[in-house]
Amino acid sequence: MSSEPELVVVGGGGHGRETIEALLAAGTALLGVIDDDLQHVDRLEALGVAHLGGIDQLGQLTAGDRPIRHVVAIGDPDVRRRVAERCAATGDPAPAVVHPTASIGRTVLLGEGTIVSAAAVITTNVRIGRHVQVNVGTVVSHDTVVDDFATLSPGVRLNGDVHIGAGAFLGTGAVVVRGNRVGAGARVGAGAVVVGDVAPGTTVVGVPARPLEPR
Repeated sequence: MSSEPELVVVGGGGHGRETIEALLAAGTALLGVIDDDLQHVDRLEALGVAHLGGIDQLGQLTAGDRPIRHVVAIGDPDVRRRVAERCAATGDPAPAVVHPTASIGRTVLLGEGTIVSAAAVITTNVRIGRHVQVNVGTVVSHDTVVDDFATLSPGVRLNGDVHIGAGAFLGTGAVVVRGNRVGAGARVGAGAVVVGDVAPGTTVVGVPARPLEPR
């Protein structure tokens, strides 16, 4: 029998289904989806993918003599971290998932469980950590580091020599100008343009990006 691992997607929401499309486009053997929330079952059926039960089922899944691996496809970085830690006790994370239309440079390093979606571009001398989400149409330019569990939403632009901290969330179309740092757990609003460092845990919005004022 094949030694290729079967794969389980953890999360059946919008990002989970986009990840399924990437896996199927790459010809990956997909066992099904595990998710504690049943509201997405009909949409999974439309993709021809089985719902295998809740996350607690992961440790009970088998595929003959092939190992079960999983990829956590959940958009929110904090939730993704908690679910990944929960899954780590019962299964092995998959290698990075890369959509066939993504462009990945030869000196790019991708951590386990990272998802690179359709039409993303990662150029050269880039290091991306574990369980990072690089969404549709995102561009990550040279000499950038993206730490574990960060989320780069669709259309994000990292313009070279940028550092994105662990668990940071960059909204749709956000831009980080060359040489700047977004700290761990920071939030960058959709369409914001970051022209200076963002402190850990800070939320910034606007052009140029400024800390969100409390109401």
